[in-house]
Amino acid sequence: MNYRKLGSGGLMVSEICFGVMTFTNAKGWTHVGNTKQREADKLINIAFDNGVNIYDTADVYSNGISEIMLGKALGKKRNSTIIATKFGFRMEDGPNGDGLSRNRIIKACEDSLKRLGTDYIDLYQIHSDDFTTPIEETLSALNQLVKDGKVRYIGCSNYTAWQLTKAMYTSQINGWEKFISLQAYYTLLGRDLELDLMPACIDQGVGIMIWGPLHGGILTGKYYNVNKWPKGTRIKSDDFGRPHDKKTETKVLNEIKRISIKRNVTMAQVSLNYLLRKQGISTIVIGATNEKQLIENIKTSDFKLEEKEINKLDGLTQPREYYPHWYFNVYRKESYQENYKVKSVQ
Repeated sequence: MNYRKLGSGGLMVSEICFGVMTFTNAKGWTHVGNTKQREADKLINIAFDNGVNIYDTADVYSNGISEIMLGKALGKKRNSTIIATKFGFRMEDGPNGDGLSRNRIIKACEDSLKRLGTDYIDLYQIHSDDFTTPIEETLSALNQLVKDGKVRYIGCSNYTAWQLTKAMYTSQINGWEKFISLQAYYTLLGRDLELDLMPACIDQGVGIMIWGPLHGGILTGKYYNVNKWPKGTRIKSDDFGRPHDKKTETKVLNEIKRISIKRNVTMAQVSLNYLLRKQGISTIVIGATNEKQLIENIKTSDFKLEEKEINKLDGLTQPREYYPHWYFNVYRKESYQENYKVKSVQ
């Protein structure tokens, strides 16, 4: 396993992060998985033995069941691991049962600590902005949790570039703890991150944690033949709410398959490795419901795609530029780049 810094701080994380949303037991979100405690214990042991040191969950996953199961599965390994959890979505009835108010954050943290069976959270992440609470209130509450020793680092998820930079500036001028991570959606079939958020993260020293890296499983090749859809899967069709161009999908899958055969690796490993070669990426959050899936995803860290392979995949999936990106690319000449230090993000 290879390790990288999470942002500009000193925390080192494995390139592969084990996301445990599928830890549901019998009463959780069984539509996303149905991993019970005994199997969860086994998967955590496998991940740990293979060098995975960061585990991602959220309070809302199966209404807390995922956190409970993760805490139990880690057991004595807890102090050798990094627990990343998220908060912000509704967990209780009533007007204060969700959101990013000081009241909600403090209670959410206390509840997560109890469920996880620990006295500190390594990485506490805003799951999504609530668009109503002042950012100063949210960040000051998170800063206090760090001061109190209940949280060690803070991060965010599903933010826009302007929200991220505003938060970083607010923390800076107040002398508060800054975000060290952004957890965001990024795949070969969804590269919007590269237009604004990736440059913002690189500029601000924020490490990127990728969620949904296999585009709901599409990039594993599992659903290669749309006319022979596999049975027993939670995704029932190729139209499952994550926007992508189906013609592009076919071209990408063909190229991934070609590379996987040539390298004797899986299509999933090619898809994940592509993301690891991108600038600003700290770790990829992968899910797994069985030992085979988990080990396969972990071994993504064992090789590197060549530049020509990355360039070929890049050419098939360039994100569609919107203003002002197309404007700058029209007028961005070599002399302009030299004089004004303009660099494209690859």
